[in-house]
Amino acid sequence: MDAAPTPDPDVEVRRAWRDALGVVLATSAYGISFGALSVASGLDVWQTCVLSLLMFTGGSQFAFVGVIGAGGLAAAPAAIASSGLLGVRNVAYGLRMAPVVATSRMRRVLAPHFTIDESTAVSLALTGVRARTVGFWATGIGIWIGWNLTTLAGALLGDVLGDPKQYGLDAAAAAAFLALLWPRLRRRQPIAVGVAAAVVATLLTPVLMPGVPVLVAAVVAVVVGWLNLFAERPAPARLPERQRES
Repeated sequence: MDAAPTPDPDVEVRRAWRDALGVVLATSAYGISFGALSVASGLDVWQTCVLSLLMFTGGSQFAFVGVIGAGGLAAAPAAIASSGLLGVRNVAYGLRMAPVVATSRMRRVLAPHFTIDESTAVSLALTGVRARTVGFWATGIGIWIGWNLTTLAGALLGDVLGDPKQYGLDAAAAAAFLALLWPRLRRRQPIAVGVAAAVVATLLTPVLMPGVPVLVAAVVAVVVGWLNLFAERPAPARLPERQRES
């Protein structure tokens, strides 16, 4: 059987820029939702913008303002714990992406700030080292710029927007992830992992603090991978016709 053709590096780099642009636009739009919800939860405009500039991880930011909005400043320790739990996953992303993007001292300093769900997903969806590097930096830096601009816009508009969910912005980032994930769902094991993790997270979200359902769902994926559950078994080799007849 012929080996699969090696992707053209230039074609892959163009794909990296194209994928990055799509994810940047979708995720940046979601920043308007965060800015409006943060101000509605009691933070002012500059506090909201500082969160996006320095924390820069959407799930952790939403967890933080959600807990603050529910419990006020007295709930700050719980808000920090919730956002910290969600941020743990970025450590795993960093370990995976370090060989690709941390190729100089300056990059090793900057890369952790841009190591987020989206930059990791775009990069790993590619195969060439050059394309993965372009995908990571273009997505990470692009989202950082767009997310902070739309955070400011959402915070300034505030109550004028009303409920941000009515615009569907809360689904924009999820739709971008699904577009990246869908081509990989061609085998039984990835499909089983995705379904099991989604079911676990959905069932636990109403009863556990923010962040914990995500970590438990990640454990499901680790267990399936460690035990190699649901993987297709290779078909037994068939003997040539002449050997079977002898």
